[in-house]
Amino acid sequence: MKINTRKAEKSDLPAVIDLIKELASYEKASHEVKITLEELEQDGFGNHPLYWIILAETNQNIVGMSFYYIRYSTWTGKNIYLEDIVVKEEYRGKGIGKLLFEETIKEAKRLKVRQMIWQVLDWNEPAINFYKKFNAELDDEWINGKLRF
Repeated sequence: MKINTRKAEKSDLPAVIDLIKELASYEKASHEVKITLEELEQDGFGNHPLYWIILAETNQNIVGMSFYYIRYSTWTGKNIYLEDIVVKEEYRGKGIGKLLFEETIKEAKRLKVRQMIWQVLDWNEPAINFYKKFNAELDDEWINGKLRF
């Protein structure tokens, strides 16, 4: 199976929403998905994009994505925040996640960021083991906070 990667285009966003919903279902949080196609279009393809997506596809079928944006740190400056890597369930275990992660690392280096940051749920052993293969630092010291509006 040949897998290609490329930057997402506006016309890819319906498939992106499907991947987002698949991830939310996997994380048992389908009810948390509030994003709309219109919001994704405006926020990612307007005058000042807030995010970027690298897609994985085979036979012109989108089978995975890396969704990231620039995060700025007062300590380190420009960083990439990897919001999500998602691979459709039937395509997992075929190296697509690795390919997407490596493409995101290339993008981070191209942008000359100091680090790539992400979160992983503490129960998601497959993802934790995946990141460990890259010698990633997994921090158990910080507590995440959020306010909902």
